[in-house]
Amino acid sequence: MNFDCSPKTKEIRDRVAAFMAAHVYPNEENILAQIDEGDRWTPIPLLEELKKKAKAEGLWNLWLPESEHGAGLTNLEYAPACEQMGRSPWAPEVFNCSAPDTGNMEVLVRYGTPAQKKQWLEPLLAGDIRSAFAMTEIEVASSDATNIETRIERAGNEYVVNGRKWWTSGALDPRCRILITMGKNDPNNPDRHKQQSMILVPLPWPGVTVRRMLPVFGFDEAPHGHAEVTFENVRVPADNMLLGEGRGFEIAQGRLGPGRIHHCMRLIGLAERALERVCRRTKARKAFGRAVADQTVTQERIAEARIMIEQARLLTLKAAYMMDTVGNKEAKLEIAMIKVAAPNMACKVIDWAIQAFGGAGVTSDYGLAYAYSTARLLRLADGPDEVHRNQIARLELKKYDGEVSQYGGSSLVVPRSNQPGFNKRTRWVS
Repeated sequence: MNFDCSPKTKEIRDRVAAFMAAHVYPNEENILAQIDEGDRWTPIPLLEELKKKAKAEGLWNLWLPESEHGAGLTNLEYAPACEQMGRSPWAPEVFNCSAPDTGNMEVLVRYGTPAQKKQWLEPLLAGDIRSAFAMTEIEVASSDATNIETRIERAGNEYVVNGRKWWTSGALDPRCRILITMGKNDPNNPDRHKQQSMILVPLPWPGVTVRRMLPVFGFDEAPHGHAEVTFENVRVPADNMLLGEGRGFEIAQGRLGPGRIHHCMRLIGLAERALERVCRRTKARKAFGRAVADQTVTQERIAEARIMIEQARLLTLKAAYMMDTVGNKEAKLEIAMIKVAAPNMACKVIDWAIQAFGGAGVTSDYGLAYAYSTARLLRLADGPDEVHRNQIARLELKKYDGEVSQYGGSSLVVPRSNQPGFNKRTRWVS
């Protein structure tokens, strides 16, 4: 594996970084101010202006590989640019590279009919509308998606949807025009992974109600946010079914792989920016007669943060390489590992940054509290740590199927008392 950036990758990364420096970072405070003016759930005028600038510069839909609609970057080539975007909460949308739109567009690219692509994919790629993904439910443990209870039932030339979802990010955004909704159409199917389907529900639409927006550690994340949505006898055309009945899990696996690694790419950028702030802050502040940066505990944390960020970056790049070369299904181990490693790394690095800033770190003045809420949420979003760890362990244990010996371990294991250097009376000796 060669993770050196190609000239094309470097050029895109550097252009994104230059755009961020020229237009995004200087406007972060102005964007926050515009959110607080009037209705918090309306599009941000300044963000819309930046999107036009990015589109004019060709920095648009960079996430979509092998497509006439974007830059044609592979996952590996996209990673450095995506990392740059992760440094600011507003940047991904500026480049039309934000969740959940990227995952939803990927679904439509892979599984949509020509008519569905015309109606929904084209305006999403143009940035004219936004979308949401309705999968998680409030009444069941959605870490096991087979628990989903929302019903999708055929009625002539329509499907009728009934259920209650939450963590449907972006559903209250007035630009949100389509909900990709997962529910059960065949609850009695003996194969629990073929009971579910995904269907396209337009917005606004009769029977679809946004009940509330969910705060994350007190942040409402306006104007995007995370919604609780109810579906009450929602009737949509049968042509809105994606791929076919019973194929919801198949679609979910195709959607979530890229979405997970994009989150990880962005988290690395977020952690990098937190570490930069730690270094600048601790060099400028004094405590007990010397710079905080000269305190051993500070140096240890900076060193550990650098190690952890580099480890996460390398694992992300490996996962991206695997997705590009052998496909998302074969890369499931690497995707699962980075989905655990990156959010945990970011949580730790940002927590150390908060500690270095003292009382200022837990306020909204420096963005660290919000950054921590983002990283902590991503230990749950797109599958909690525990589910991914279980998958990693199962894949690891599978390597040893059929190799168990009379000693209860690998057939290559020698009984401990027969191994060189073992003292039978006491313990292992050197």
